[in-house]
Amino acid sequence: MQAYSSARDEFKGKADIWLDANENPNETELNRYPDPLQLKLKTEISKIKNVPLEQIFIGNGSDEAIDLLFRAFCEPRLSKAYIFPPTYGMYKVSAAINNIDLVELPLTKTFELPSSEKILSNLKSDGLIFICSPNNPTGNSMDSERIKEIATNFNGLIVVDEAYIDFSINKSAISLLQEIPNLVVLQTFSKAYGLAGARVGTAFASPEVISILNKIKPPYNINSLSIDAALNVIKNKESIQNQIDEIILEREILRIALSNLTCVNKIFPSDANFLLVEFTDSQLVFAELISKGIVVRNRNSQIKNCLRITIGTKRENEKLMNVLNEIV
Repeated sequence: MQAYSSARDEFKGKADIWLDANENPNETELNRYPDPLQLKLKTEISKIKNVPLEQIFIGNGSDEAIDLLFRAFCEPRLSKAYIFPPTYGMYKVSAAINNIDLVELPLTKTFELPSSEKILSNLKSDGLIFICSPNNPTGNSMDSERIKEIATNFNGLIVVDEAYIDFSINKSAISLLQEIPNLVVLQTFSKAYGLAGARVGTAFASPEVISILNKIKPPYNINSLSIDAALNVIKNKESIQNQIDEIILEREILRIALSNLTCVNKIFPSDANFLLVEFTDSQLVFAELISKGIVVRNRNSQIKNCLRITIGTKRENEKLMNVLNEIV
C-alpha cells in the first residue's frame, strides 16, 4: 500500500510563497495545514521519553492508535484480539467495528492478570493483546514480568495502555521496547497533562510498526491547535509535575476519608487519578450524588456496587465528602 502523499509531505523546506496545497492565502494563523508527522512535537516527546523519533506515533487520542492497530495488524473474521476485563471499553468497541473476534480472559478477584497457563493456552498465533496498566476502571498496575512472558510467547502485538502511568510509581513499559520487539505502548496527554479536549495520544513501538501506522493514518490527523497545546504543556513540565503530585496527595487524602464511611465496603488500590470504591448500595449513593450536582462513574454493570471516583481539586473532594457524610 502507498500512503497518501500530501503537499506537506512532498515539500518540507522553507519558502516565501506557498501555492501547493490549495489553502486560503489570507493569514489567520490556521490557514496552513499542520505538519502531517508532527516532527516538532515528536522531537520534544523524544527528549522526555528517551525514545527515537522513528519509534513515536501521535494520534487523535489513544483511541485512534487503537483503531489503527486493529486495521493494520488484524484480519477481519480471522484474527483475534485478547482483553482482560474489567478494562477500558474501547478495545471491545474497536474490535467490533473492525469485525475482529474478541477473547475475554477476566482478571482475578484482586484484578490481577490470570495465570500464564490460562493466557497462553488461549492465544492464537497472531492478533492483538491489550493490557491496560494502570487498569481502567480498577486503578491497579500489571506485573511487567508477566507482560514480558506473554509477549515472548505471542507472535502478534502486545499493547500496553499506559494512559494513567504518570500517576504511578511503576516504571513505564517504554523501557522494554528494545527488549520486546512486538510491544506497543500507548500513552496520552489527556490525563496528567490536562489536554483531554485537545485529543493527543501517543504510541511507542518498533520503527516497523510505527511506519505502518503512519502509512494508514489520515494525512493531517493532529490539528495545529492540539500540536501547539501539547508543546506548551511540555514546556511547562514542572507545573504539570506539581499538579500530578497534588492529585496523588489528594488521592491518598480522599482514600483515608472514604475508608471512614460506613457505606463503603472497600477501596481498591490505585496507581491512577481515580479510586474504585465498593459501596453497600452504589445505586443509592450514585443517585444522591447526582441530585447534589456531583457526577461520578457508575461501574456497577462491570463490578458490583462500585463507583469510579476521579480525584478532583481539594475543594471538589471536600464537597464530595460532605455530601457522602450527609448520605451516611
